[in-house]
Amino acid sequence: MSACPETERFAALLRSLKSRSGLSYEALARKSGLAGSTLHRYCRGTSVPQDYGSAHRLATVCGATPDELRTLHRLWALADAARAAAAGAGEAEEHTADDETAERTEDTGPAASPATGTGTGTGSNADPAGEPGPTRAGEPGPTRGGEPGTDRAGEPGPTRAGEPGPTRVGEPGTDRAGEPGPTRVGEPGADPVGEPDAAPGPRPAGWSRRRRLRTSVVTAALIAAVSVCAWALSNGRAPVGGGRGTGDDRPLFSVNCPPVIAMGEHDGCVREVQRLLHAKGADIGVDGNFGPQTLRRVTAFQVLAGLQPNGVVGEPTKKALYTSRVRMDVWSPRKVRQRVREVFPEVPDKAVAIADCQSFLDPLHILPNTNGTRNWGVFQISDARLRELGGTPREALEPEWNIQAARKLWSRDRDFGDWPHCERAADAPRSPTPRHSPATTRPPR
Repeated sequence: MSACPETERFAALLRSLKSRSGLSYEALARKSGLAGSTLHRYCRGTSVPQDYGSAHRLATVCGATPDELRTLHRLWALADAARAAAAGAGEAEEHTADDETAERTEDTGPAASPATGTGTGTGSNADPAGEPGPTRAGEPGPTRGGEPGTDRAGEPGPTRAGEPGPTRVGEPGTDRAGEPGPTRVGEPGADPVGEPDAAPGPRPAGWSRRRRLRTSVVTAALIAAVSVCAWALSNGRAPVGGGRGTGDDRPLFSVNCPPVIAMGEHDGCVREVQRLLHAKGADIGVDGNFGPQTLRRVTAFQVLAGLQPNGVVGEPTKKALYTSRVRMDVWSPRKVRQRVREVFPEVPDKAVAIADCQSFLDPLHILPNTNGTRNWGVFQISDARLRELGGTPREALEPEWNIQAARKLWSRDRDFGDWPHCERAADAPRSPTPRHSPATTRPPR
């Protein structure tokens, strides 16, 4: 079983539904259109569907109730978020291991050659590249180990005219680079052998400087990370709501809200989601109840913002709700009705009745189907028809594109066969309604 509790709860519900149905994996595979091995992995908890549609089809075949479907959707959202977090942590660990390997390679360098006794930073006369430093014309030859007068690159330090010569044993002094001279016996920094004027142990040029710089950078980064975490926790514990949500004070990222907000929840976090959607122009009530209308508006926002339209409010959707400039203002029902009449001059009344039946003349209406597909927009263009017409969900939520697409479908046979249920409703006889109420009807003259 999976070690992730979110995945295990999701898998447990699938196992319960399968057991209740009495169907084998082969029978479920035939009815749901999924592979038997795939269903087995989902029920064992070793895999989570990439899209909720697969789980929805499986649960529907097993006879899940609407409440069970809502619970399954929420558990899938949590398992999907946990899977994404685990994948991100794995990538971070891989990058950290690569960085540590590179750091060890930089610090140690290649080993010294046993034939020459030289290598990167091992010879007493090594230059910054780790190779023996040739003596320049007119300068003293290389110093032997333990003799004074070597510069910091390990090369012999010639004395210029007018400059002090090499320091004598036991006297302080500086070489030409301005660095402290050899330490006396017994003083801090003396050679481990305890001999006077002993040269420092061999190290590559710039090694200690890079080490100090790296240590300083890492320390500063840790201090900054701890400070940011402390600030975030102190600012995120405030209660959700209160008309906040500007700047960095974002209630959806506080400890009061779960990582994923999904259908079926009823709390202040849902109210904050609804408030943000309403501020972007969405027609939605702010009641704190994550019901079908909130699900449709969240999905529509995700489509318009370029996010995965899964209908749950995870971290990407939370960020977009605060930062995206997407507007959800759409045509009014009156404008939709007028445009439908213009595009369908042959059957204006019936076309309006079909659109009203399908979406209540709402351009952002989204309806999920039992097989995991969706219908989009004014005329509820299905995913299959959308692919056939070469459109996208974002285009289907644009009322003009949607109405014109419905016109193309109608023009094939000049009927509304793509909407059989609503076509029957539109053809049903209606009760006559008087044009005037009895109080305003004029008596005959």
